[in-house]
Amino acid sequence: MNNAQLNELKQRYVANGAASPATAFAERAENAQVWDADGNRFVDFAGGIGVLNIGHRHPKVVQAVKDQLDKVMHTCQTVMPYEGYVKVAEKLSQITPVRGHAKVMLANSGAEALENAVKVARAATGKTNVVCFDGGYHGRTFMTMAMNGKVNPYQTDFGPMPGTVFRAPYPVPYHGVSEDEALRGLKMVLKTDANPKDTAAIVLEPVLGEGGFYPASTSFLKAIREICDEHGILMIVDEVQSGFGRTGKMFAIEHSGVEPDIMTMAKSMGDGMPISAIVGTDKVMDASGANSLGGTYTGSPVSCAATLAVLEVFEQEGILEKSQALGDKLAKRFAQWQQDFDCVDNGRNMGAMAAVDLVSDKANHTPDADLAGALCKKAREKGLILLSCGMYGNTIRFLMPVTIEDDVLEEGLGILEASLKELVGAKQTANA
Repeated sequence: MNNAQLNELKQRYVANGAASPATAFAERAENAQVWDADGNRFVDFAGGIGVLNIGHRHPKVVQAVKDQLDKVMHTCQTVMPYEGYVKVAEKLSQITPVRGHAKVMLANSGAEALENAVKVARAATGKTNVVCFDGGYHGRTFMTMAMNGKVNPYQTDFGPMPGTVFRAPYPVPYHGVSEDEALRGLKMVLKTDANPKDTAAIVLEPVLGEGGFYPASTSFLKAIREICDEHGILMIVDEVQSGFGRTGKMFAIEHSGVEPDIMTMAKSMGDGMPISAIVGTDKVMDASGANSLGGTYTGSPVSCAATLAVLEVFEQEGILEKSQALGDKLAKRFAQWQQDFDCVDNGRNMGAMAAVDLVSDKANHTPDADLAGALCKKAREKGLILLSCGMYGNTIRFLMPVTIEDDVLEEGLGILEASLKELVGAKQTANA
């Protein structure tokens, strides 16, 4: 079927809240390229929203999935376990920098991982409160919607959210929230709303994902660790988007040396296969009773096979080094854009987790969400899949596979530049 026929089916049968606004339907993909149902080719700077750090259909992952399909597709691991689940648990225990010996629960999605992390924290502490941060994103289930630091579009139509979730400022100096102010706000939350004796966990992303790709400093993360230790609160780090090599290390928290009590991960963990994990200190992870954690499809054999293949690719193909090299290339291009365009500001990256902001006034950092939306639309028309994000909707984030070929990367960056010039023009530089 072609795009027009598929769009007709979408409009007739797919719920509005779940339907994509995009009109091109993916038919096949390879590394950082996608072809639609009409045969049009796209450069992919979205990576399935950070799912494809090692690219669409990495050959080793595809082969591992095919091999697993010839063996076992499903038993439900609580009914009859299988090797893949325990091997993934072993590998994640070895590479995840939580305190002490780590144990693992596998799930299906990032939101499910966060839900279970909160369950584990409550079981381990006997407390209920959860403190999160402005701009944070943790999922679309009811508990994770309550944890999100942004209302629209996640909570808008769905009524009351679960209680005992509280929110503190996240440090984004560019938008006027200093680290000191953020820590002062957190301490005030613990005084006025979330009594530490009733608070199970503080949950944060070491680099905001949906909130705009702003990294927390090492000193801020260390301060969170100290506050948790002081009050007997568990530190939960959400690495769903920042994990699996996006930042130049396997997990973003490794840049700080801080060891949380629990970490969540998903997205690029399975290179497109649905799987997530909750990894935590053994005493914490063992706190809840028998059969208290799980689900019918959690840690499916096929997804576990994909994850084991992903981990092999990281070991064999220098993915972390590629991530850092890609980040360096993007940083250099961002610096040039900031010279060439009055609307481009605040280029930033941690490894290949990279972004720029679009503004109407650089001096005042005035967000321009309309321009960000227009740029993504224009780029798509020219064959580049691009995503915006951020509290103000004006951040352009870069989530292309870190395995992207140099010529495809340059093609995509060129499309972005051409699109921006069409929308706003380029200012004359001294060398122009």
